[in-house]
Amino acid sequence: MERSLRAARVATYVYFVLCGTLMGAWVVHIPAIEDRVGISHATLGGLLVLLGLGAFAGMQVAGPLTDRLGSRIVVPASGVLCAAALALPGLARDPWVLGGALLVFGFCNGCLDVSMNAHAVHVEKAYGRPVMSGFHATFSVGGVLASLIGAGAASAGLHPAASMAAMGAMSIMTALAAARALLPATPAVDSTDGDENPVRKTVESDAAEPRGTNRRVWLLAVLALMVMLCEGAANDWSALHLKDVLDAPAGTAAFAYGTFAAAMTIGRLLADRLVVRFGSMAILRQGAAMAAVGITLVALGPWMWAAFTGWALFGLGLSGCVPQLFSAAGHADPAAAGANVSRVAGLGYVGMLAGPAVIGWSTHLVALNHTFVLLTLLCAATAAAAGILRTGASHATEPVASGRPSQPARSDH
Repeated sequence: MERSLRAARVATYVYFVLCGTLMGAWVVHIPAIEDRVGISHATLGGLLVLLGLGAFAGMQVAGPLTDRLGSRIVVPASGVLCAAALALPGLARDPWVLGGALLVFGFCNGCLDVSMNAHAVHVEKAYGRPVMSGFHATFSVGGVLASLIGAGAASAGLHPAASMAAMGAMSIMTALAAARALLPATPAVDSTDGDENPVRKTVESDAAEPRGTNRRVWLLAVLALMVMLCEGAANDWSALHLKDVLDAPAGTAAFAYGTFAAAMTIGRLLADRLVVRFGSMAILRQGAAMAAVGITLVALGPWMWAAFTGWALFGLGLSGCVPQLFSAAGHADPAAAGANVSRVAGLGYVGMLAGPAVIGWSTHLVALNHTFVLLTLLCAATAAAAGILRTGASHATEPVASGRPSQPARSDH
């Protein structure tokens, strides 16, 4: 059991890296595809909406499907389809075909995103301690990997379609190879220790969740929307803030996003250990509060060092928030983990897409740096609402030296 559980955890890491790599492969090829199709930035922006709509639709389909068929079927199937769909944008020669390709690719990516997160919840349940943030950290690793491969392919003069097809083919083999290690179903049915089995006891505790579960999941989804709106705003506006507001050179301005992304990755690598010690509610509350301080420093600070410090605090604070919300949604009802994660991830994804647009519209009213005050308010509201993690069943928060499944322990949520 221990060996198979470790294998399932490694396989989950593989799918998170795979998802990040596939999305990163599309991102790094955007300039070349834009030139090939012959479209403007404005047209590309409109087509990217189709990518988001496809992802949202895929999330809503894959969640209930994962609950019905099991992660071992849906996760690898989604991985294979997403990898195959990666080649489609590279083959497009006109805006209509590119739009359709992005819609399909977005749908498959949304299926993979939700199904692998639902499986991550099951793995976390079986381990009896937090491991979700580590999975999310490896998604960023996939993006870095895609950047390196894409840069190498471009330097070698490889056509975008050939590069994306090659990455897609490697990803298909990876998705199939990792499939056998996935858990066959929710660990709720796994019991080798009689009534004292910790997994069974934890799931039975979840089963006692009050009928307000749906309401609680939607509240978690609203918090995810606010947190991911902040993340989306940082992705698109951090570098422009340094360039336009603080008159930083383009090379220096680029480090603003790098600072934010690095801080977020480091935070997610550390978050699981912090959850073990302090609990999910504390990580969400203190993290959102830290993010509020960081973005306020960005909004009001007139110095370059203040901006870099602020973006670092913003990334570090936000890093642990989304994994806690996804985890709480999945644990709210083990029998509907996929559907609940799809609700939280779907609404969160809407926030991710809306963030850049909300900031952009706000610049018509106030200066760019002052629009970030809205992000301060959203982070403060998230910190105030963190008590939502106190309700519902707990999952273990004590470390285990050997990395084996642990006995459920006291938690604050």
